[in-house]
Amino acid sequence: MNVALIDSGEELAAWCARIDSAGVVALDTEFHNERSYAPRLMVIQFAVDGAVALVDALRIADLTPLARALASKEIVGHALVGDLRIFVDRFDMLPRAAFDTQLAAAFLGYGISISLADLVHDMVGVRLRKAQTVSDWSARPLSPAQIDYLVSDVAHLLPMRERLIARLEARGREAWYAEEARELTDPARYRSDPERLYLRLPGAARMNRRELGILRELAVLRDRLARERDVPPKYIIPDDAMGTLVHLRPRSFVDLAQLRRLDVGARKAYGEQILAAVARGLALDDADLPQKPSRPPSQDREAIVTCLSVLTSAIAREQGVPSSLLAPRGTLERVARELPATEEALASTLDGSAWRTELLVQPLYDLLHGKTALAVHGAERGMPRVARVPLPE
Repeated sequence: MNVALIDSGEELAAWCARIDSAGVVALDTEFHNERSYAPRLMVIQFAVDGAVALVDALRIADLTPLARALASKEIVGHALVGDLRIFVDRFDMLPRAAFDTQLAAAFLGYGISISLADLVHDMVGVRLRKAQTVSDWSARPLSPAQIDYLVSDVAHLLPMRERLIARLEARGREAWYAEEARELTDPARYRSDPERLYLRLPGAARMNRRELGILRELAVLRDRLARERDVPPKYIIPDDAMGTLVHLRPRSFVDLAQLRRLDVGARKAYGEQILAAVARGLALDDADLPQKPSRPPSQDREAIVTCLSVLTSAIAREQGVPSSLLAPRGTLERVARELPATEEALASTLDGSAWRTELLVQPLYDLLHGKTALAVHGAERGMPRVARVPLPE
């Protein structure tokens, strides 16, 4: 397979022309995100027309032509969410369609997070050398070992796509996969609502509404400052200091000086904005304060979640798909809180996808409404399994 190292805009333009004439493009990225707000692209590798191109994202100032060329194509990759989030963050565009080999494999019984190396070995019979997984991709020039690694990440994706599609069709699961894969190219999946960032912070569930109002203002401020400076939000204000600010409710720099976790540099750079954010939270009308987050399920509802999880796992085992793909625990907790009164409402709570509705709605509804019970069969033969047992009307 021909391999090209691309480090100029002119070379990239020529390869974009090749992409324009292609139907499907294999794609992967290498990035660092330890010290930045958004991941910093280091290398983009793609395979098209039997060749592999390695794009030096550090030496080419404008990568927009590549993102634009890919926007009209179907791309193929493994565990694509991280790669596609970069395209939204940096270029505000996504490919027309995406085929994720990891997601497709999950519908074929490989588990929810099979590695590319394991999938390639199983499907293609090739062992990939993955010694460069934690390589420093900012180093230049790229070493021969790094180049081999980059090439191997995309070289087998296109033939694997064809084999995975054939297997999905053979098992009647192509429609299931297609429905799930459509979310990969929905920009909304990769954009967080700044107004809800506070919900991710430790201690939010224990705060009252006024405290949540202050925390929300601080979270929005921290996110904006981090984005402007391209640093992780915790570099602006550490997570544990956010809760302390809420409870301290500082009104002056003297108050801020009490926070050991907010150093002198941070107080000098952001102090006035922090004080203003706290003041905004304190000034909010009661009607504008955030609602308290849902508390964890009560003891009875926790038992319901456990029953729902057991049934979901049994159905997942029957179908050969990961239970977390069928229904994550958070979704089952929502079902236990809301206790949908109809099958239609339950389908909506599960997200409304046709394949989940087909597999889960009737069994979960019957369990919730006392029409079936769970039993263990086969223990006496050393082959126990969970089964649904109809209950008398």
